[in-house]
Amino acid sequence: MSRQTIQRIVSGCLLALLLAWPAMLHAQEATPPAKAPASANEETQAPDQVAVEPTAQDAQIAKRLTSILEATGWFANPMVAVRDGVVFLDGESGTKDQREWASNLARNTQDVVAVVNRIEVTPRSVWDFSPAAVELRSLWRSALLAIPFLIFGAIVLLFSWWLMELIARLLNRFFRTRTTSPLLASVAARTIAIPVFLLGLYLVLQVAGLTRLALTLLGGTGIVGIVLGFAFRDIAENFLASLLLSLRQPFDRDDLIEVADQTGIVQQMNTRSTVLMTLDGNHVQIPNAVIFKSTITNFTANPNRRSDFIIGIGYDDPILQAQQIIAAVLGEHPTVLQTPEPLVLVDQLAAATVNLRVYFWYDATQYAPIKIKSSLLRLIKRALQDAQISMPDEAREVIFPSGVPIIAMGQDSPQVLQPQQVTPARPQSSPRDGAAKQEPVSSSAEGDLRVDEQEMRAQAQQSRILEEGEDLLNTR
Repeated sequence: MSRQTIQRIVSGCLLALLLAWPAMLHAQEATPPAKAPASANEETQAPDQVAVEPTAQDAQIAKRLTSILEATGWFANPMVAVRDGVVFLDGESGTKDQREWASNLARNTQDVVAVVNRIEVTPRSVWDFSPAAVELRSLWRSALLAIPFLIFGAIVLLFSWWLMELIARLLNRFFRTRTTSPLLASVAARTIAIPVFLLGLYLVLQVAGLTRLALTLLGGTGIVGIVLGFAFRDIAENFLASLLLSLRQPFDRDDLIEVADQTGIVQQMNTRSTVLMTLDGNHVQIPNAVIFKSTITNFTANPNRRSDFIIGIGYDDPILQAQQIIAAVLGEHPTVLQTPEPLVLVDQLAAATVNLRVYFWYDATQYAPIKIKSSLLRLIKRALQDAQISMPDEAREVIFPSGVPIIAMGQDSPQVLQPQQVTPARPQSSPRDGAAKQEPVSSSAEGDLRVDEQEMRAQAQQSRILEEGEDLLNTR
């Protein structure tokens, strides 16, 4: 998990606490009655018994109830009349709950026998914003009360984050000394350090009284994680493949490899893909899951590499002499390794030639195979021509075993002459005067026979980085 992802999680937690805290405090402080009036923050429960003087008179009951109704401010023109213990209530109220509350108040008053409620409910105007103002004042008060808790939560979360980062850095250094995979070290360190931050988050939720909410979020997160796992299966597969590749290290940066029908120099491997620069200078990104499932050919792992090519000689030429001449050229060439020993083997009896297959080893980190092959073919051709060994072309050579009949056309009738044995001509090169001139090992067209990978690597260092993120490969 990257640092940016964890920072987004911390920001989301702080924002969730900021939004949930005022509602929680408001829910804890406000205790609505069974039938509450419009204002939820004001006490609307009628008392069980309203005490007046013993054997209260009707006038005293009416006076007491009138003062209480006026004190609430919920009723317009409240009027209370009492006759023989029967209370008559008149006036206007804003809600049915207020009208019912007035009935309960009168019913619970001392020496009241019955209650006749004639209060009319007047609908509130659509332009009455007083409930909204009351609710805003309540939210503002809850927000002020939540400030200490928010400060405490922010301090705990920041401290948990700092402690998690410290533990992650220390563990990362510890694991890097014991494994060659930087990704494995980072994942192991984060796996151990993240519970420290989760412990701080649980502490904040516990103090805020949101433990049940935390459990609900954790359960929902598990379900969401399963859904996201199916949705982002390819991303998870590439991440696991990058982890396994960083453990096994089948290649390093600047290695020349062939994978998924692509050949190039490794530039970078991140948690999603591996970047190659082909020998044509193009950057190719291959998903790590594809690389993990494919066959990888690493041309740089072993510096010595073998190559081969075919030379065809005529059927009338001595094969052993041609082998010795080719072997001599291989032994004198500076780029051909003598261990393992180069070989010149008879490979095929073709239509017009005896094909000799030449095997040789060379240092792939120093020399390019196509340049070495060009130099060897040129030198071997010159050496075989100097030794009068032909190299026929199948497309031009025709052999007549019984000779070629010759027909002479006369004036009277044609005459058939006796067949004559015709020996097929062989393309030969006349020997040069004196000793053969020394053929250069490399021509100006072939260059210095050295590998071009160094130039490719230098060019790759000047190219821009295709993807941001930590490189998971080792540097030679």
